[in-house]
Amino acid sequence: MKALVVGTGSIGQRHLRNLRALGVERLLAVDPAEERRNRIVQELGAEAFDTLDDALARRPQVVLICTPPHLHTPAAQQALTVGAHVFIEKPIAASLDGLDELLAEARRRSRHVCVGYNLRFNPGLRQLKAMLDEGRIGRILAIRAEFGQYLPDWRPTQDYRTGYITKVQSGGGIILDASHELDYVRWLGGEVERVWCAAGHLSSLEMATEDVAAITLWLSGGVVAEVHLDCVQRAYSRSCKLIGEEGTLVWDFQEGVHWYDGTRRAWHHDPVTVDPNEMYLDELRHFLRCVHGEDSPSVDGDTGRRVLEIALAARRSAERGEVVRC
Repeated sequence: MKALVVGTGSIGQRHLRNLRALGVERLLAVDPAEERRNRIVQELGAEAFDTLDDALARRPQVVLICTPPHLHTPAAQQALTVGAHVFIEKPIAASLDGLDELLAEARRRSRHVCVGYNLRFNPGLRQLKAMLDEGRIGRILAIRAEFGQYLPDWRPTQDYRTGYITKVQSGGGIILDASHELDYVRWLGGEVERVWCAAGHLSSLEMATEDVAAITLWLSGGVVAEVHLDCVQRAYSRSCKLIGEEGTLVWDFQEGVHWYDGTRRAWHHDPVTVDPNEMYLDELRHFLRCVHGEDSPSVDGDTGRRVLEIALAARRSAERGEVVRC
């Protein structure tokens, strides 16, 4: 198999290393920066190109798109033209423009489009989902999800001001970049019907996009979800609380799962050891199984499109100060 990674920033480099670890020997990479291309060649033995056309001429079977979001859809369209299966880092795009045509073309060619919501492969979150499905807390009533981390700490060796998250035209902002939470809340609680959001640029960080968002989602089945997203808090925070009629489930990225049994009035703790890279490895294993016809995508292109639709509705709500149906 030949695998092409388009964009060799931090996540692109991670995927290249992980593809190599999973036994994919023929690695291709595209990046306009010569320094990055040279590093990929030297460190991973990949074949590097400065244009997507040149790389696609090698006819890769799979293409992983790790560029800023506003470049995702055209790159994915090009990948489909050579018959490749496509993996797109989240969010699937910066806008809905061209997405329906992209997904229709993938269906016409019988090619998978998968979206990189890697938290679906976090062992603690998967355990939370399993316990919810087992009925541990009865009927779910409410969800509280949170992500926060100080933006300059995301990639300490890089100037955060150069990242796409700080730019509107690139598909930046915390709502799109942290749309993991929107994806897994929908996965846990059901379809989103209405969105209300308060968001804005509140900190002294130099960015042209929102850095804090408080999103309320009304889900089908009578569930209310509160999603807090920010790139300003100094201590890393990622967690989710599920409130049910018979108990409570809490997942914390660093601590695992806590379960409150309402009948026995007791807390239980199931610690989960997380190697963050293992999530990405499992995600790629799953994608490759899909390519080989051994599995079905857990986050396909239609799911990625729907999450984007919800994220964009949250932005519209914040701009208009009103509830948005989606």
